[in-house]
Amino acid sequence: MRALLVVNPAATTTSARTRDVLLHALASEMKLEAVTTEYRGHARDLGRRAAESDDIDLVVALGGDGTVNEVVNGLLHHGPDPDRLPGLAVVPGGSTNVFARALGLPNDAVEATGALLDALRERRERTVSLGLAAGTPGTADEGVPSRWFTFCAGLGFDAGVVGRVEQQRERGKRSTHALYVRQVVRQFLEEPSRRHGAITLERPGQDPITDLVMSIICNTSPYTYLGNRPMYASPEASFDTALDVLGLSKMSPAHVARFATQLLTSTPERGPHGKHAVSLHDLTDFSLHSKVRLPFQMDGDHLGLRTSVTFTGVRRALRVIV
Repeated sequence: MRALLVVNPAATTTSARTRDVLLHALASEMKLEAVTTEYRGHARDLGRRAAESDDIDLVVALGGDGTVNEVVNGLLHHGPDPDRLPGLAVVPGGSTNVFARALGLPNDAVEATGALLDALRERRERTVSLGLAAGTPGTADEGVPSRWFTFCAGLGFDAGVVGRVEQQRERGKRSTHALYVRQVVRQFLEEPSRRHGAITLERPGQDPITDLVMSIICNTSPYTYLGNRPMYASPEASFDTALDVLGLSKMSPAHVARFATQLLTSTPERGPHGKHAVSLHDLTDFSLHSKVRLPFQMDGDHLGLRTSVTFTGVRRALRVIV
């Protein structure tokens, strides 16, 4: 087997020595080319190169969810074709590693490498669904290029939190769960649209859902982790179905406290619920429109402000080694 190993040298939970050990372990089982990313978007370019190559069977992403997202977008640059394209394997090296953990992989890079090698020997793989987001035709954002996401996207509040965390990291702060909690509080206190929902969700053949304050789109469950605690925004979301949506229509202090408690105590059977929570399952096509420009994120990467995003849930989009 010929494989390309894409290594993010800034991965927060692996050292250079650990990465060297993992590289040698993988190279013992396959013909391996290792490339260290040097700029934002480099992992995407490497994924595209692998997709357009005739002799790469597997791409291994060693890094966090951002590295995985870039590799996936490179692999699927010309569209999904799991029978032809190289497979994907993930060695988690970030602070949260939602995609890898949702696949059932250990959160430790060394243990995950061992599990990956076992999976290759036993030929274990699955084909997973992905989400695709693009600017909506006929809107100010119609020129925004499409982009794939592996586990979640968000328009509004949660994307604002992601943006705040990124700003803190650029200032030298470590990406910790305490940092995320602090930014959640600050985003709530400064959220300009929390009293009057600005988001409308539109689906073909259905009445629109209006006045949402925030929206979370899930391709799998859990939605994220706080330390080792999984949080299930949309418990029914799965790599075997299309997309799920959780929307909230109120964000008063009491409603936020209730939502936070429900999220922290959520289970695979029950997520946030109530009069002001909207849960939708297995959506293939829908759009979110906002009266004001709101922050937008995919797979934990802040992508700026948007007024309209169109989503597509694509089943059987990518072959993954598990």
